[in-house]
Amino acid sequence: MGKRWNQERKEDPYYQKAKKEEYRSRASYKLLQLNKKFKIIRKGDRILDLGAAPGGWSQVALEAVGEEGRVVAVDLQRIRPFTEENFKSIKGDFTTREVKEEIISALEGQAAVILSDASPKLSGIKDVDQMRSMDLFQAVMEMCDSTLRYNGSLIMKLFQGPQFPEMLKTVKKKFRMVKTTKPPSSRKKSVEMYLVARGFRGTR
Repeated sequence: MGKRWNQERKEDPYYQKAKKEEYRSRASYKLLQLNKKFKIIRKGDRILDLGAAPGGWSQVALEAVGEEGRVVAVDLQRIRPFTEENFKSIKGDFTTREVKEEIISALEGQAAVILSDASPKLSGIKDVDQMRSMDLFQAVMEMCDSTLRYNGSLIMKLFQGPQFPEMLKTVKKKFRMVKTTKPPSSRKKSVEMYLVARGFRGTR
């Protein structure tokens, strides 16, 4: 990421908007737009935000759930705390047993919604990156099985590629309604796609 990338970022209208409106990330607008369209997050919900740093999606989720709700954010990097008492951040790998146990304890019940705007650590090697993307997807699916309530919802980022249809098929087995969309704040040249799923069937 050189000077050109930094310049493009500074000129980005959503980057400027985030600075002005005090959101931690331009990505906040992706969740704002998705939630406005699909009305997934409601007052009082328990939310699990995976791959949450720097906290842009958690910030939006906190606004949406209000004081009655709860937001638990997990990332390998430290997430700067919010002032709200119903926010809990966990630094660690959510695929490990220890962190999963910490998540379950912090949620104080099952999540109504799981969020994931996470991206795998890219190497630039196509086959390796596709495998890492699939591994991340599977990890999020496992978190749904262990922490998402029956009839709960999922919003997550996926990348369009050879494995995209397979990932979509997996989600459709677990949820009653599945849609894919690209919010206006998602960069046009990006291959990212957002999946919105409702009606978690639960584990069998």
